[in-house]
Amino acid sequence: MDADESTGPVSQSSRPPAPCVGAPPPPHAYNPEFSRAVTLLSAVVLSASIAVVAWLSFDIPRVERVADPGRALSHMVGRLMDQADGVKTLPVWEQFLYDLTMGSDANDREQAIEWYRELAEESSDPFVDLHLAILEGEAGHLPEVRQRISRWIRQSAPYPLFARLLQAGYVDAHVARSAGFDLQASLAEQPVSGWFYSRLAARIAERAGDRPLLVTIETADQQRIETLVWRSRAFALLELGLMVVGGMVLMVWVRRGTGANMFRVGSAELPPLWAGRLGAGVLLRGGAVGALLTVAFLFAAGDVPSLRVVAVPLSNLPLLALAYYHLLRPQRQTFWRGLGLSLEPRHVGQLSLAVLAVVAAGLVGEWVLGRLAEPLNLISHWTEWFDADLVWGTPPTLIVSLMEYVVFAPVFEELAFRGLLFGVFRRRFQWGTAAMLSAALFAIAHGYGLIGFLSVFWSGVIWAWAYERTGSLWPGMIGHAVNNLLVCLSVMALLRP
Repeated sequence: MDADESTGPVSQSSRPPAPCVGAPPPPHAYNPEFSRAVTLLSAVVLSASIAVVAWLSFDIPRVERVADPGRALSHMVGRLMDQADGVKTLPVWEQFLYDLTMGSDANDREQAIEWYRELAEESSDPFVDLHLAILEGEAGHLPEVRQRISRWIRQSAPYPLFARLLQAGYVDAHVARSAGFDLQASLAEQPVSGWFYSRLAARIAERAGDRPLLVTIETADQQRIETLVWRSRAFALLELGLMVVGGMVLMVWVRRGTGANMFRVGSAELPPLWAGRLGAGVLLRGGAVGALLTVAFLFAAGDVPSLRVVAVPLSNLPLLALAYYHLLRPQRQTFWRGLGLSLEPRHVGQLSLAVLAVVAAGLVGEWVLGRLAEPLNLISHWTEWFDADLVWGTPPTLIVSLMEYVVFAPVFEELAFRGLLFGVFRRRFQWGTAAMLSAALFAIAHGYGLIGFLSVFWSGVIWAWAYERTGSLWPGMIGHAVNNLLVCLSVMALLRP
């Protein structure tokens, strides 16, 4: 098939779509004669799917979105408390470095108490109540602990035992050695482990004067904490290195001005050559089909990760096929050329520098957002970043999850949100407005809370900026992949056994 035959069904009498404001008309006239009824139906389906996701986000309690939330939260909070204790043992300069890159943990315990109070309202598990009481005792909330003791002593098992344990650990000034021994034996029989067990057991041992047991608990704590401290050090140094090296590249890039071509690695034209209205129609139709396929795949996959992971590429294929056939092909373009994915070997070094700059910009933005959020006590809800597959998954499950987060999601989300959605807005607006509009929709699609929304929004703006300045989706794709990999590594470093 030659080039003239690849433009699709265009008649001389057909009027091409009117060009959008702010961009020249497409160089090659093309009118697919989309049915308005089909496009409208697609808009309804896509809007309904977004509305359902939003409704589920607000209607379903967040703790119900995690399987076995009691186990998940106790594991996560215990690790957070262990990490906080471990950081306190580091030299002052290293504590400063950790706080600089990872943020202060001053509010971690109070935030954990709020998370447990939320879970206690939804759960009937008595050990959720016990974990909450231990947190309150360690935070010095003794009035709340005394209230629980007076209430639990009159309830059915196991609450009377919990009341005696709390009484000995946080209220009584002295516990008889024999009584302490009996309480320790009873505590050891309960499904309480990690930081929660060691804190309560240590408190009882202190009041019973059981020095040998205290030494045993401290030794076990030290062994458990050392691993977390090592992981925290490695991750903090990794992020700091990326911020410093990438930040230097970013400053050079920004100082060169908008006309600099030192990082131009692709051939994508922005605004794109295809008409904005046509692009919107393709997005609506492809997005509607993709939404229906996503629901079907997720329903069919159930708890089988290997099936769930194919939902990402397969649900995006209709959109990409429509984009090629109606947007790129009529303008004599391929995906590789139209989206700047064709990379010459001489541009590999420039691409590497661009990726470093993009990653650094994302990390600096996250750091600034974290510093602004701390005084306001704003933090992402734990269910937004806890992932059971990353924490407890078998090696095959872990590999599938990493493929989904680090490969498929960056590639297909960048194609859809930056390559197509940003391109549609770019036909009408300057890059800044187009970037913010596409980034806002990108952030809404993730369904996070305020902090999560702002974080994803900032990333979307950065990746759109990289696409505009480099003429290629590769910097955004790779930067997106690195960002997701860092998130996965942080979860695994903190929580994976």
